Amino acid sequence: MVFAATALTLSACTGVPAESVSTPAPIAWQDCGPGLECATVEVPQEYAEPGGARIPLAVKRHRATDAGQRIGSLFINSGGPGVPTTDTVEAIASGGDASPFSPALVARFDIIGIDPRGVGDSSPVRCRTDAQRAEATAADLDPTLPGGKPLPRLLDDADTYTAGCLSHQSPEFLASLSTDNVARDMDLIRAALGEDKISFYGMSYGTVVGPMYATLFPNRVRQMVIDAPVHTGLWQTDPLGLLDDVSRSNEQTLDAWFAACRGEGPQVCPFGNGNPEEAFDTLITRLEGQPLQVPPVEGLIPGGKVDGAVALEAVRTAAGTQQAWPALTAGLLAAQQGDGKGLLFLVSKVTVAPFGGPYAVFQESHIAVRCADWVVPADVAVHTRAAATIAGRDKRLAYRAGYTALDCARWPAPNKDRFTAPLTGSGAPPVLIVGGRLDNVSPYHWAEAMTGTMPNSVLLTREGVGHTSYRRSGPCVDNAVDATLTTGALPAAGTVCDAPPATTKPPAKAGK
Repeated sequence: MVFAATALTLSACTGVPAESVSTPAPIAWQDCGPGLECATVEVPQEYAEPGGARIPLAVKRHRATDAGQRIGSLFINSGGPGVPTTDTVEAIASGGDASPFSPALVARFDIIGIDPRGVGDSSPVRCRTDAQRAEATAADLDPTLPGGKPLPRLLDDADTYTAGCLSHQSPEFLASLSTDNVARDMDLIRAALGEDKISFYGMSYGTVVGPMYATLFPNRVRQMVIDAPVHTGLWQTDPLGLLDDVSRSNEQTLDAWFAACRGEGPQVCPFGNGNPEEAFDTLITRLEGQPLQVPPVEGLIPGGKVDGAVALEAVRTAAGTQQAWPALTAGLLAAQQGDGKGLLFLVSKVTVAPFGGPYAVFQESHIAVRCADWVVPADVAVHTRAAATIAGRDKRLAYRAGYTALDCARWPAPNKDRFTAPLTGSGAPPVLIVGGRLDNVSPYHWAEAMTGTMPNSVLLTREGVGHTSYRRSGPCVDNAVDATLTTGALPAAGTVCDAPPATTKPPAKAGK
């Protein structure tokens, strides 16, 4: 991307000195699919050094299908950190219920996805060789230990991982991956598009990006929706507290599945014959002692071993999504009979929660971004106390949360100018915050906290279990999000959307 000679002055509120940054020339789009355009835009690696190194960012746009009614550009962030947002834009072409956005939004907005720096096709972070990645994926974890391994091995892993990050990219690049820089990148691309203001929809980690943008550039926000918000105060100042909350929420969603299975009774949910907790604990213990070997099934699963740790990861992901509850019941019933295909499918096909873990699909980018944002204690004893607290409370899923911030404690690229002021969005238009009552990644009290941090906001509550709500929870949420983004009409404070009915009943077998 060639930069024009005119100057764009960043406000001092960005957290870096006000510097002259070259305004990008209009973006050179190329067709890359039905209704899709792709481009690469170069941005400064450090905005305080606009004449220094640059980072190429992958950008994808789905053009508004009703050009005559076009409102403007809707920027999105799909979360993670580490999820390529360009993939979400590409999914719009699928149309119908499979599209991540409603026909109303697709008609009236150019929907813009940027793979954040270090993610997807934007110079993705690499910290492992292919062999190391395969070894990490196949690691034999012990679900009775915080972190799944003895602490000395976890420390060795962290040292190997962080050394690998430095062997693949510079410390300056790694330090630049912070969310405040992602927000600055968004604003530079807004300028390149010639837009005076943009609308924004963010989910999960994207709910850190949105408030950051609204705080740094409040006058550039037209409308904003935050779906499944992260507690930005914990994100910025107390990552161990944030991970503690996530572990608690994982356990709560599994408890919700147990309660639903018991409530529906053995005729609907036969796993455990009315006592699913006891049957579950027995199964996990058995699988840990006698893992199931699953052959590959072409186009479905790669094959592998299902032990107690793998089964717990499958259960964690599925329990946090009500639509996956029937598959979870079927997978557990099959595993009791010696068939691990269902559980392995859940592990290999369901996108995992974005706060780490052995099966994180975008783990390397994910860890690098959070380490650029987080201030993590270097004292291992602090991590040990946090892991012990989690293990003492969350009896089934605690192992995966213990010590997951060790990589950041050992991080070799300190970010010395991270933005640490509260993300209030002061001066931006009212923000719609959508919080799920039971969310295995973003607990509901985080949505309440963001409503307090961003006083110019409205909280919409979604009942039921699930991470994110838009296009997953029915017309009540969808209509509120669409109205906010298209007309600026937010729902009344205190609005609650009921969840679609949920069941743990396993799917009927083919031919039945």
